[in-house]
Amino acid sequence: MLTPVVDDDGAPFWEYTARGELRVQACAEPACAELRFPPRPCCPHCHSFDSEWRRMSGRGRIWSYVIPHPPLLPDYAAQAPYNVIVVELAEAPRIRLVGNLVSGPDAPLDSVAAERIRIGARVQVAFPRHVDGDGPRLPRWTLERP
Repeated sequence: MLTPVVDDDGAPFWEYTARGELRVQACAEPACAELRFPPRPCCPHCHSFDSEWRRMSGRGRIWSYVIPHPPLLPDYAAQAPYNVIVVELAEAPRIRLVGNLVSGPDAPLDSVAAERIRIGARVQVAFPRHVDGDGPRLPRWTLERP
């Protein structure tokens, strides 16, 4: 399984995913309070360096998707074809996260047929169980109405 590269700014995001929580960085300046992703040290709106992590509902809509086919990088080619979706978060429509649409948290990447994927479909975040202990878990997405 592929694991994300964790940097200092994004480390809290991955710590929350390890707990099964979807959180997004927000400006802690009360007059601003803008949500932002990807995480960064400074607010792009007010330039404050104060931030906090807000829990999201995990609901959203499919904004875009693609079905990659070989030739791909070797680590991905063995899993193809699979879907990659871009999800617009319900609480923060300007924030979009990339992931896979699956039939359940531990389902294989090809568990949802490509013809079932629709732009605008409502989805819910799902986190796979850990097999090899703790660590970052890539958020996955399931259809709200399977």
